[in-house]
Amino acid sequence: MTKKLSIRISPEFTSFVGRGPCDAAFLPPDALIFGFGDIGEPAVSMLLPGDIAGLADDHLVVFAISRAACDRLFALRPKADGRWYLPANLRGLGRAVVAVEGDSEVDNMLRSARSQELLCQLFAELAADRMVEVGGSTSLSELDITRVAAAHQLVNEKWQEKLTVGNVARRCGLSKAKLTRGFRELYQCSVAEAVSERRLQRARQLLAQSDLPISSIGYNCGYMSNASFTRAFARRFGMAPTKMRGREATA
Repeated sequence: MTKKLSIRISPEFTSFVGRGPCDAAFLPPDALIFGFGDIGEPAVSMLLPGDIAGLADDHLVVFAISRAACDRLFALRPKADGRWYLPANLRGLGRAVVAVEGDSEVDNMLRSARSQELLCQLFAELAADRMVEVGGSTSLSELDITRVAAAHQLVNEKWQEKLTVGNVARRCGLSKAKLTRGFRELYQCSVAEAVSERRLQRARQLLAQSDLPISSIGYNCGYMSNASFTRAFARRFGMAPTKMRGREATA
């Protein structure tokens, strides 16, 4: 049987790409193993070393990284039996890894670079607790969970737009009731709270990194008046924007 292509990125990290089993000779010591399914499937699963010659065959991309590297680079070890829905950006990166054709040195360099980007983004999403577990406690179907996750991604990317429960639901193929329930179950907040959080985090960043007037920062982050911005900011961070900027300036 044809084996997956093995890209040894470092002694601690190997990426396996394609159909068939992984070559166990390329496994790093004491490895954590991630299987990305058939890329069109919106999930990534933790695999066991014994899966390398069996279950891993069905995954088009498999990552094996040593536990020591996880500790050193990411200060995070995913749960051994974890399985998470992949957001659209990670699915796109996975497809980009598979899309590289050929087996030249340049082709393998490109696979290596894209594999490293996918690994780093995966751990960033896990660290930020943005990955939704498959089979968790929810009343939603797997399809609806995928759609709610897409709605959450939409909020993260399009927060500067005028987002309402109705237009987010329409864009993601959900009813308003199901979107509202899904956000509560998966993210413990409402759509409006998620939008507000994204806007206020951006405002805090601008306060620290720019000299823009506070009123301009509020307007740029979606607040129509300085008073409403100040109230929302103080509720979230426990102090007014002017005080926050002063604290950041003296830090």
